[in-house]
Amino acid sequence: MFYKRDQGTSPRTAAPGIEMETLCYGERTLMARFTLKRGSVLPLHTHPHEQTGMLLSGKVRFEIEGTRVEATPGDAWCIPGDTVHGVEVLEDSVIVEVFSPVREEYLPTHLEGSTHNSGED
Repeated sequence: MFYKRDQGTSPRTAAPGIEMETLCYGERTLMARFTLKRGSVLPLHTHPHEQTGMLLSGKVRFEIEGTRVEATPGDAWCIPGDTVHGVEVLEDSVIVEVFSPVREEYLPTHLEGSTHNSGED
């Protein structure tokens, strides 16, 4: 399936200073764009989803399993599921990330208050 730029969801606040927009999704993956304001922090957290991403603009500092690394435009990463990680935003930044399996809470129907029906009982 092909998604045009205007077919994504409306941005929503993921954390103070961090907006998330679902760009597209399939059966096994979901792609989202994050717009992050300088000074914002995504606290340390875990989730079962593998997370791959790329920094399009700006500068952020990741903490992944206790190791800190600064990312600049063009840097990419893969964070395994159930791995403790967080981000400190050093400059206004834009990130695109892919999650597998699909993060149900990021699906457009879920974001708008409906329940996603995967066809499974």
